[in-house]
Amino acid sequence: MKVVVTGAGGMLGQDVARAAELAHHEVIALDRPALDVLDAEAVARAVTDANPDTVVNCAAWTDVDGAEEAEAEALRLNAEGARNVAAAAASVGASVVLPSTDYVFDGSADRPYVESDPVAPQSSYGRSKLAGESETTIANARHFVVRTSWLFGVGGRNFVDTMLSLGDTGQVVVVRDQVGSPTYTGHLAEGLLRLAATEAYGLHHMAAGGHCSWYDFARAIFEEADVDCQVLSTTTAELGRPAPRPAWSVLATEWPDPIRLPDWREGLRAYLAERAAQVTA
Repeated sequence: MKVVVTGAGGMLGQDVARAAELAHHEVIALDRPALDVLDAEAVARAVTDANPDTVVNCAAWTDVDGAEEAEAEALRLNAEGARNVAAAAASVGASVVLPSTDYVFDGSADRPYVESDPVAPQSSYGRSKLAGESETTIANARHFVVRTSWLFGVGGRNFVDTMLSLGDTGQVVVVRDQVGSPTYTGHLAEGLLRLAATEAYGLHHMAAGGHCSWYDFARAIFEEADVDCQVLSTTTAELGRPAPRPAWSVLATEWPDPIRLPDWREGLRAYLAERAAQVTA
């Protein structure tokens, strides 16, 4: 399979490109300096020249709090950029994969969200990603829109790395009233590529197995990394972040025989092993 990866310099994009190479696909990895997805002509030219089987669009605005102050910019990148990539892929008969987010839901559910559940994003970031889902769906019939949650990987800033960097302080404070499924980008990347090799076009939920709160996740990080650090809990309201977060963002799927990712604890262990290998390399 010939794969173009946009946003290949980001955390997920790096892992998608690496996973594609390991799976012996032909990979064209385009980071932001190589391709600005807001430049429709450049996107069309790059995709036409590559003539891929699929385009995995990892180019996105991912700063959740920053999107509250820059809603127009976030919307432009996550919606207009997504449309440009999806349309370019369609023009050469390629499929497109768009990673999306649990932030399209309001977080008020008491069971895992499935693909047919109504959306109600509460943040600028969530609204921009939902717009990107719509633009991708309209622009390319051969689309895989894949909602996931709580990503962490070695290719970018993430919660695990933040916790470990604070471990030496001996104490951290983490919210206990947000629950989701921490998803290792190495596992997600493999899942996206497996999905792209099928014809199961449409909307998918794909996140790590199991779920926990950020507080529980922090405790697990220090336990697995053998770091002595006390974890204190707080609430979302007490923390006072600019962007609202879903209190509950566990994802499930209605697809028969879906691609299932490993449990979040397994993802955490894989991340810590990869992180350690980079440090000693």
